[in-house]
Amino acid sequence: MGRIATIARRTFLIGSAAVLGGVAFGYYMYRRPPENPLEDDLADGTVALTPYVLINANGITLITPRTDLGQGAYSLQAALIAEELDVDIHKVNVDPGPPSPAYYNTALSHEAVPFASTDDGIAARVARGLADATLKFIGLQITGGSTTASDSYEKLRIAGAVARETLKQAAVIHTGNSIPVDRMWTRDGHVMLSQSGGDGIPYESLAEIATTIEPVDQVDLKPKSEWRYLGKAMERIDIVAKSTGRQKYGIDLQIEGMVHATVRSNPRQGGSMRSFDAAKAEGMPDVRKIVPLENAVGVIANNTWAAFRATDAIEFDWGDAPFLHEQEDHWQALADSFTEESLDSRNRDDGNIDDALASGEIVEAEYRAPYLAHAPLEPVSAIVLVEEDRLEIWTGTQIPGFLVVKAAKLAGVSEENVTLHVQMVGGSFGHRLEDDYVMKTVELALAMKGTPVKMTYSREEDMRHDFPRQIAMARGQGAFLDGRINALDLSIAMPAVTISQIGRQGLNLPGPDPVIVAGAWDQPYGIENYRVTGYRADNLAPVSSWRSVGASTNSFFHESFLDELIHAAGADPLEERLRLLSHEPSRKVLEVVGEMADWGSDPGPNKGRGIAYALAFGTPVAEIVEVTKTQEGIRIDKVWVAAEIGTLLDPVNFENQVKGGIVWGLGHAMNCETTFSDGMVQQTNFHAYEAMRIYQCPQIEVRALENGSRVTGIGEPPVAAAAPALANAIFAATGKRIREMPFNKHVSFV
Repeated sequence: MGRIATIARRTFLIGSAAVLGGVAFGYYMYRRPPENPLEDDLADGTVALTPYVLINANGITLITPRTDLGQGAYSLQAALIAEELDVDIHKVNVDPGPPSPAYYNTALSHEAVPFASTDDGIAARVARGLADATLKFIGLQITGGSTTASDSYEKLRIAGAVARETLKQAAVIHTGNSIPVDRMWTRDGHVMLSQSGGDGIPYESLAEIATTIEPVDQVDLKPKSEWRYLGKAMERIDIVAKSTGRQKYGIDLQIEGMVHATVRSNPRQGGSMRSFDAAKAEGMPDVRKIVPLENAVGVIANNTWAAFRATDAIEFDWGDAPFLHEQEDHWQALADSFTEESLDSRNRDDGNIDDALASGEIVEAEYRAPYLAHAPLEPVSAIVLVEEDRLEIWTGTQIPGFLVVKAAKLAGVSEENVTLHVQMVGGSFGHRLEDDYVMKTVELALAMKGTPVKMTYSREEDMRHDFPRQIAMARGQGAFLDGRINALDLSIAMPAVTISQIGRQGLNLPGPDPVIVAGAWDQPYGIENYRVTGYRADNLAPVSSWRSVGASTNSFFHESFLDELIHAAGADPLEERLRLLSHEPSRKVLEVVGEMADWGSDPGPNKGRGIAYALAFGTPVAEIVEVTKTQEGIRIDKVWVAAEIGTLLDPVNFENQVKGGIVWGLGHAMNCETTFSDGMVQQTNFHAYEAMRIYQCPQIEVRALENGSRVTGIGEPPVAAAAPALANAIFAATGKRIREMPFNKHVSFV
């Protein structure tokens, strides 16, 4: 049988982190379960078995609190519960549930401490335990950091098992105690009363009794050998709706009696509005109200198009941007940040870099990575209804708890009187970690109390007021002796992403910003002399998390420079990486990807292969890209990817996530950048922000490895290694080193 997990009433707290966290915060307080939010206002005959399972006579509802952004989060969470509960995920209801501290993200503790994910020492474990305790007390409910799988893997299985065993106890009472619980079993939403099968008792019929008993607090989790859903190819619960165009996203939502709105803010992000003249807009058809907002104006109309047209008719006098106005000034600010005064962190400083550089053959290089927009297909939108002392919100968000707190404060109501309905999101890539668009909708709804207001950004407004990926610059120095790398010194300058992002939530982060060196300092290479330094650049545009966050720039810097060193030393890019890596699961992904691509064989005339490795969010990934040099430009032919994820929960979704991450990473490396002129974003729609075209998409072969000690996510890690693998392949095919994204500044793609 599976291991025994003991849980308190209607909750789940597992693992050594609970004990370690108790050292600082008080063991009793840490173990005390949070309130089950499903128990508020339960209807008669409805039972909330843990915060994740709701059952009544009409059916079974599984709560999936990590937001679905297109990555299949709802399906995965439902499958984890359904596996232990013994229900078909296509025959139950799935709901994201209410915002609640009960749904805090346990897996974020791995990213919240200054220890590499490969570090399992006592100090690292204590730090993660303390971080987990802090996250629990904060009640940090957030979707991000590729944590849905790692956060949910045990807690949701336990939740399903608790519900299953509690329903079996209810069945004992239902049968008048005539059949002992150890003779009962479950199948497809029924408690079976004998090994011979029969019809069994539907779970729904046991809900009334289950409300009268305590949930079972000791459960056996099924071993992998008995899994029916997990580890198998599963049909996602949204696949039919998405394949037939019936899936409803937040932007599709209609509420009876609602009006439509849009907002026009200073195109210089964070700049003021000196004045505006809405005389022309006020007389336009279907316009109902012009609403002045903080540094913006909203238009409420009978339809979205009328609102868009009216905002175009308003004349504005905008203030200046509160950051450097021209793009070249941003690059100069980064270049000027490599000073002791701007030093942010030095998490890695092994050996003696200065002596090693003095005694070996030196290689030097500088790299650049631009701002990048999130640019999801679905522009942001929200519906808000303000009534006397309550607030109701419909939107897609990755930060429901933060959103509720800010909206309540803005509307002047208690947090308990805010109801948030989280919607399916049509792409995010980190975009929905912000909530400014919801706050603007609240302001508009305050001007139309009693009427639902649906606010939708135009594509241009969405891209102008995105908080983009960080701009970054890196400088590398390295040395080699006798054909081997013996020194690597990488300095990285960028704005403080975490501080920028959480600052918009009214929070602050003392000390270094971990994003500045993420994906660089924590790579498990055993280079004898190895230093990674982060520098914080100020007065740049406000930034936010973007798919793979710090690793999206830093893996490009680190793996590109490492490749330069390896080639200068005359070593093989795969063999030298294998020699240097000190983490066995990471070595394995490199070995496997090399076998997949038949590394070392001749790829043919005008072809080149590049390899890159990245450890991001605890997931080691290795990638090989093969390109062909043609007369028209570079053609990307094939990509091989191997990733270590601990346990493969859904092979179909794994493959889709990896392939999507590769296309995302390659497309942005090839073509995309966000630039500023006069403090304004210059790329305001897809015509100026071109992703990879279908005809450019390579064949992609992926493989999952299951050698790791814990389950990890896959949504972001493949992005990190894509750019350096492509750059290294272009070098192999052409002899040209590309040290700046986007690559189309230096080569053409066909």
